[in-house]
Amino acid sequence: MPVGERGLLIRALAISLGVLATPAFGLTLADCDRVTHISHGGMTGHVDFGGGRVGWADWWSQEGVFTDLTVADCDTGGFLKTRVREAFMSERSPFDRTEAVQDIIAREMATTPALFSFARLRDAIHPKGRDIRLSVLADEPCACAAVYPELRGDKTPYEVSE
Repeated sequence: MPVGERGLLIRALAISLGVLATPAFGLTLADCDRVTHISHGGMTGHVDFGGGRVGWADWWSQEGVFTDLTVADCDTGGFLKTRVREAFMSERSPFDRTEAVQDIIAREMATTPALFSFARLRDAIHPKGRDIRLSVLADEPCACAAVYPELRGDKTPYEVSE
């Protein structure tokens, strides 16, 4: 699936949840989409899930492809990242579970904030998503800087790179 289509799928997910962000301090979620490795890697599809939570997709497409989806809590810095698509990156068989995992994320983001946890999200995604990682961010991601800058806390502020 071309990168633009992945971004559209994730944005469609956000629209269906009614949670597209409004810009803060001139930085928008669209500004967060970028190529990070000369035409064959980047970040796209940044969304605001509400309640201080954001998401995006990391992609790679040179001599193999992958897509990872990330959900992050801008306040705590907690995040979950999972591989949803991969082909020719390793010895394992190619797979694409993007839509299934996006549906799970949409369902979990729609739950009441009191019930949300990254452990619950991990358990819901497993076994659809692969290589599920839970951790805490030390640096503020672009999506958080765009829509929840007030939740930065002691994280290193996001800096726009040219």
